[in-house]
Amino acid sequence: MPIRSGNEPAHARSPLRMRRVFAVWGLVWAVAGTVLFAVVGEPGWAIVLGVVAVVAAVDLAVIAHRIRQGPHWQPGPDVPPYEPPDRR
Repeated sequence: MPIRSGNEPAHARSPLRMRRVFAVWGLVWAVAGTVLFAVVGEPGWAIVLGVVAVVAAVDLAVIAHRIRQGPHWQPGPDVPPYEPPDRR
């Protein structure tokens, strides 16, 4: 069972940028759907998509906050992420 290679912090990729793309995509479609359903007189669907748009906007705010926080401390190659198993 491998412990760690020691280069994870140097080569790790954050999924925040991909998550931001998906959140923007969802926000655009939810707002467009909200407007469309409001225009054609479907208030139920307009409310549902309005809630989805609010959730996507909140997610974008969280993503922006976490990106601004920057990278966090990562242990060095000599610190395993867990206790090694007993080799009895």
